[in-house]
Amino acid sequence: MRTSRRRVLLSTALVLAGGLASTITALAPSSSMAAAAGDKSVRVGYQKYGTLSILKSRGSLERAFAAKGVKVDWLLFPAGPALLEALNTGSIDLGSVGEAPPIFAQAANNPFVYVASSTPNPRGEGILVPKNSPLRSVKDLKGKKVALNKGSNVHYLLVKLLEKNGLKYSDVNVVFLPPADARAAYEAGSVDAWVIWDPFFTQAKRATNSRVLADGEGVVANREFFLFSRDFAKGRSKDAKTILSELEKTDSWAKKNVSAVANQLSPELKIDAPTLVEVLNRRPSGIVPISPAIISYQQNVADTFKELKLIPVKINVKEKVYSDPVFKSK
Repeated sequence: MRTSRRRVLLSTALVLAGGLASTITALAPSSSMAAAAGDKSVRVGYQKYGTLSILKSRGSLERAFAAKGVKVDWLLFPAGPALLEALNTGSIDLGSVGEAPPIFAQAANNPFVYVASSTPNPRGEGILVPKNSPLRSVKDLKGKKVALNKGSNVHYLLVKLLEKNGLKYSDVNVVFLPPADARAAYEAGSVDAWVIWDPFFTQAKRATNSRVLADGEGVVANREFFLFSRDFAKGRSKDAKTILSELEKTDSWAKKNVSAVANQLSPELKIDAPTLVEVLNRRPSGIVPISPAIISYQQNVADTFKELKLIPVKINVKEKVYSDPVFKSK
């Protein structure tokens, strides 16, 4: 890290006995970072499902910042790649995405840092095919049209499922479409299969009476990563602490209040509560530090994408993990 960019030292203590809250202390901030620390808003990028989505529905982050006079602005994104582009342009301060988007973003020199992760949820994404489709296994995808959102978690899922079943990425005709367009193409029969994540995965499966050709169990981790802009993490450490503390509280509350969460999310997601209950019951709880094992997993994702020429350069994931992590492993 460059000297001019390293005048802020963060000291972090991880408290796991009573939760995953952390203490972050900023020392000797530069003038530009002092200005950032005086900002009266926090801009959060979120998707239609995940811990941040639940946090938004509860309103607890707004309450936590009320005494500080800090406003919380929520910006909705259809998928991780678009969210990370907003982080790159400075339109948001933080957000959460899956495993693959940070790899593409790092290859494009996006100024984000990994701060924390959820526990794995491999069954929260998979490949859907119509009920009467002749496709019965992943091997049957050879030569078929498969829709997915480019650069998203399911991009990596497809690669690993093909590999597991003796196929190459080039053996299938990948059609890049965002979730809404992919579903329309899938229902119209324009594609043979759709690789998608929750809650769209479960919603489409139930609504279209589709079959799950395969999910991520035993193949991928499917984590949710919490990413901050580097400047925000360095210049607004107290606000970062507040956000992470509220995330941990929300994650714990959500696991114990599935029905309440489903009812809260249903109006915005336009997904019926019973479907969301199924999604949430499958969702594991826990927000964890960025451990060496997680870094190693992400590096495998990056190396795989480089080998397939999906990213132009080899990257070192560890460089994007916050140098004085907000969370430290035991």
